[in-house]
Amino acid sequence: MAENIITIDRIAAETIEVPIIGTSPLICHRFSEKGKRMMLDNMQGRKSPKTIRNPEEEYDAAFYRFSDGGAGFPVLAFKLATVGACRFYSGITMTALKQFLFFEGEPGVDGQQLVRIDGDAQMREDVVRVGRGGADLRYRPIWEKWSTTVRVVFATSVLTRQSVLSLIDAGGLGVGVGEWRPERDGDFGTYRIDPAREVEVLS
Repeated sequence: MAENIITIDRIAAETIEVPIIGTSPLICHRFSEKGKRMMLDNMQGRKSPKTIRNPEEEYDAAFYRFSDGGAGFPVLAFKLATVGACRFYSGITMTALKQFLFFEGEPGVDGQQLVRIDGDAQMREDVVRVGRGGADLRYRPIWEKWSTTVRVVFATSVLTRQSVLSLIDAGGLGVGVGEWRPERDGDFGTYRIDPAREVEVLS
């Protein structure tokens, strides 16, 4: 009977903190509560009351915030960029990487898991196309220079630390995060691992 016993070892994992520095400006656009209400009104056949546009309010509403007022960005965006970098390599699939790689953040005021963005944001005004050939103005924060730190947990039985770092770098180069990133035919939101700071192994 002892010959039929199956022994399965626990999956080994490592947690690291990776310093990130932007290589192009980061544009942030959180969907505002006002925008959500307008979508709901449209779905229910109600007309939203017209209000006077306030660029400062729209700009402020486009931030992701922590409870202390600090600016953040969804950590999931960095995971998706890293997973998307699989297309630059052979031997690993996006589906597999999603199961072996996790990015941890801190809760923001709306419950989303965020990473803190270091840098000074400014208001950006853009003309965007809406509806059937219409145009509108959007007011969003942009960081010309920015940095952050992402906490990553990965299965060491499948991925080496260097492989994870290579994927993070590739995701920053070819996929990016935020509005008008390379994945969306833009040049914004690119990044790389900051060579001036150390990758910290937590566990």
